[in-house]
Amino acid sequence: MRPTKKVSDSYTEQVQILTQQNMNGFGRLFGGALMSWIDIVAAVVARRHSNRNVTTAYVSELSFKAPAHANDTVILCGHICYVGRTSMDVCVTSYVENLDGTRLLINNAYLTMVAMDENDVPCEVPLLEIETEEQRLEYEEALKRRNMRKRDR
Repeated sequence: MRPTKKVSDSYTEQVQILTQQNMNGFGRLFGGALMSWIDIVAAVVARRHSNRNVTTAYVSELSFKAPAHANDTVILCGHICYVGRTSMDVCVTSYVENLDGTRLLINNAYLTMVAMDENDVPCEVPLLEIETEEQRLEYEEALKRRNMRKRDR
């Protein structure tokens, strides 16, 4: 029987203060830099859940909601929202955090990560223990995204 883990067991946050090296020609956060950070956060979440090395298999959604500017504090929050046999769907939500602590959503992304064994072969991951109604709804939405991907192959 596969072990289970909770969403909270692999929750991850990353914090960045934006510098000029992360800016595009319009003085906003370069989308590619944010995408790289999102991939790293998703990998950490998936590694924590699976206790394995992981690889990114799919980005099913990546939506930019608002810009971030130089000297902004950007917070990336990642959590597991679905688990298959060897794959894990991870949600990474990114915010600009103001000096008073309020947060403005700037990006939402869903990535599918696959756990790999010592021979770089996909391997089983722990099941996901759903604890809240919000987690259950997010699990169902992830299942819908997964089924649409399979249908579109």
